[in-house]
Amino acid sequence: MSPRKRITMHNHAAEASLFKSRALFTFLCVIVLLSLLVANLYRLQISSYKDYTTRSNDNRIRVVPVAPSRGLIYDRHGHLLAENRPFYTLEVIPEKAVNLDDSLNELASIIEITDDEREEFAKTLKFHRRFKPLPLKNRLTEEQVATFSVNQHRFPGFYVEAGLKRHYPYEHLLTHALGYVGKINTRDREILERNDEWQFYPATRDIGKQGVEKFYESLLHGKPGHLEEEVNNRGRAIRILNTTAPVPGKDIVLTLDLDLQRKAMELLDGRRGTVVAIDPRDGGILALVSSPSYDPNLFVHGISSKGYNALLNDTSRPLVNRASQGQYSPASTIKPMMAILGLEEKVITDRTRIWDPGFWQIPGVEHKYRDWKRWGHGWVDLYHALIDSCDTYFYDLAYKVGIDKIANFMGDFGFGDSTGIDIYEESKGNLPSKDWKRLRYNQPWYVGDTISVGIGQGYWTVTPLQLANATAILANKGKRFTPHLLKALKDENVTLDTPIEELPPIVLENNKHWDSVNEAMRQSASKARFSDAKYTAAMKTGTAQVFTVRQDAKYDKDNVDERLRDNALIVAYAPFENPKIVLAVVIENAGFGGASAGPVARALLDEYLLRDDWKNQ
Repeated sequence: MSPRKRITMHNHAAEASLFKSRALFTFLCVIVLLSLLVANLYRLQISSYKDYTTRSNDNRIRVVPVAPSRGLIYDRHGHLLAENRPFYTLEVIPEKAVNLDDSLNELASIIEITDDEREEFAKTLKFHRRFKPLPLKNRLTEEQVATFSVNQHRFPGFYVEAGLKRHYPYEHLLTHALGYVGKINTRDREILERNDEWQFYPATRDIGKQGVEKFYESLLHGKPGHLEEEVNNRGRAIRILNTTAPVPGKDIVLTLDLDLQRKAMELLDGRRGTVVAIDPRDGGILALVSSPSYDPNLFVHGISSKGYNALLNDTSRPLVNRASQGQYSPASTIKPMMAILGLEEKVITDRTRIWDPGFWQIPGVEHKYRDWKRWGHGWVDLYHALIDSCDTYFYDLAYKVGIDKIANFMGDFGFGDSTGIDIYEESKGNLPSKDWKRLRYNQPWYVGDTISVGIGQGYWTVTPLQLANATAILANKGKRFTPHLLKALKDENVTLDTPIEELPPIVLENNKHWDSVNEAMRQSASKARFSDAKYTAAMKTGTAQVFTVRQDAKYDKDNVDERLRDNALIVAYAPFENPKIVLAVVIENAGFGGASAGPVARALLDEYLLRDDWKNQ
């Protein structure tokens, strides 16, 4: 008997339901996937179109920043003081160089590379990123450029970079006024980033380091441009697509008088000293000389460590701007201001006389404060005290006025504070007071301290710039301006004068006091260096002690170390009736002010006031 066949019953309804659910799930998956595809296409083609286009262009287009041309600097008569000159630099990208040491040795056989250049290169290479270019030799000659170009195929990673570099045609003559530019270092970059200015330096390697170059960096630098070039897959440029020209820096005109500056440097003749000349009518600096000086071009291309250390360790301190940073005892040059203070406080009058036996004593104290004239001047009034520079008269005046009034009044003349000149290298000097001594030395103020201050000695120090500025206020009878170097901005063929900053004047209770003191200064000049001048001048000399002489000792310059001899000072202005120039001259360790600094002041006033007469002869 055969087995019975098994009969399978199909549930068509269940199968249909299962098929539908599977079909629906598959359809939904397809819809979701298509939606994702469409959404992604929308993102790629519409939402992120610009982003991906930019990324694509980045692989095809290279943006190269273009450095702007730095603004030029002129003196008040149009003489070019700072210019831009073409330069060629041999540079190396270390990671592209093949056997760097051998390449350097082979290169030295066709182009002279000094030991200092090799040493400086090796020193910098230790801390340098190897994919960035590193200068090997600056200021290549055209012959050296041609020689290297012929042999460049032998030196992969080496190339010549051309550009413009700052150049100072008058070298050491204007260094402390103009300053210089140098390579941007880490500190410079931090400051630029902090001030949100780094964006303007993508192609610039140099920045103002000192003087006018630093103070007016934002005007002189300009704004960078760029060019877009198409490159192939190897980074080789194919064509230039677009160019945006850089905006050059503004040309500036300074108040400096080049001929006067040159004359002042010649007169100092290498001696340690300084000359500051101001136009009292607006505060413009006519000359700002510090001697000895140095060539700022050394810093433009990068000074060697050996060269910088030589300047840094020079005992004559050429790196210091003596005009605005040097601090000296003002000595007798401040006696005119002391006289005005005495007149204003009614401590003295024009006719007040004292007896000068050659010394002065604090009542009840044995110590004698000596006059420069050991046998004294006899009976002295205000005019003779200023003309003959009688120390005893001003000892007595300082004692009667007191340090508090001296400090307050002299502060109005700008002592003890920055003048506001448009360079950063400026010292405030020191205008002593009771509070200052307590903070500085934790000691009380003594009457003897006041006596020394009365003749510009003791704790009182000034900069020559402050001294010239104070004398300008005196010549102007209280009218004050902020000393400045910037005169105008040049825009193509148009020169725009910059505003003059006039400060609130010093107002005296009796304006005749100005006349009394200025008249004494005029008489002082007419009896000394300016007796035969074609103009009327006013002056006050000073001789500042560098160290204190014992009570019973006599100063003998022949037996004193040269660096300990007295400093020679003079302040002067002319013409007396309508001042056009004010001078402050300081010559270190030169002795008596009238004998050493006086001839310099006379020659400079002649140069400035009589040059037209000389030209017409």
